[in-house]
Amino acid sequence: MNNFQRVPVTEEDKLKSYYKYFNRELVDIPEEKKKILEHPLLPDGAGLELADRNKIFDPGYLPDEIGVSHLKSGGYCFSNQNFIPHGTGEMLQWWFAWHPLDNLRYSIWDPRDHFAVGISEETRKKLMNPDISLLEKCQNVKHSNREIVLLGTDPISVVLTFLKPSDMGWDESRIGTKDCSFFVCGNVVKPEGGGLPIVIMHSARDVEGGCEHRSRIWVGYQIIDGKGVCVAPEGFEIPVQGLRNQLQHHFFEMANLITILPDLYKEEKDNW
Repeated sequence: MNNFQRVPVTEEDKLKSYYKYFNRELVDIPEEKKKILEHPLLPDGAGLELADRNKIFDPGYLPDEIGVSHLKSGGYCFSNQNFIPHGTGEMLQWWFAWHPLDNLRYSIWDPRDHFAVGISEETRKKLMNPDISLLEKCQNVKHSNREIVLLGTDPISVVLTFLKPSDMGWDESRIGTKDCSFFVCGNVVKPEGGGLPIVIMHSARDVEGGCEHRSRIWVGYQIIDGKGVCVAPEGFEIPVQGLRNQLQHHFFEMANLITILPDLYKEEKDNW
């Protein structure tokens, strides 16, 4: 996995304590997920409709834990699930609050594809404030990411607005319980160069031996005034190769994050 070009970093970056995570050998997508990429589309009706988004808090598993679903409401849902050995939801909540403060932090997540992350000074002050909880640091903040979304293409700018879960129609009473130990959600405006708006959600629940990370990315949707709205044009379809390329990106970046997260958290959790 070292026969690729890493994103550029500065000489100052090379002196940072977490630079070693940038320069590591990356892990590949697990074999079972490579098989899913061969046939990424899940059966009709399997996907979690945005209107049913609170089912993510229910015990057990949903029919669409890993793969892509073409939803009856018109858009698509990309799903991913990962077990993080020795991980916790708190680690993931910390990660989403910690990494936007520095480009290198974003790049160690995926040294092949993650170029930079931008935040406002107001957001920086919020993230640096020790009196604000990790959960709140992941709400009402905007990340302007520069990344390669599809392997072999140029990097694009993607603006993610992370919001308060209750403002997006999620049941906040379930967060911080056995049902959910980590949660972030937000709207993504239309990416640079085309594409449709997106709703993004990452969650986790702590289980024996670690935690389960579960994500859903609804392509062709926005949550407006707490209601999920499909903005995909009628008859909208993504070619199978496009579905495969997008899902591959999610698989790759998360495979690498879960590999480093427990050690990174242990070493850097107090380094803001």
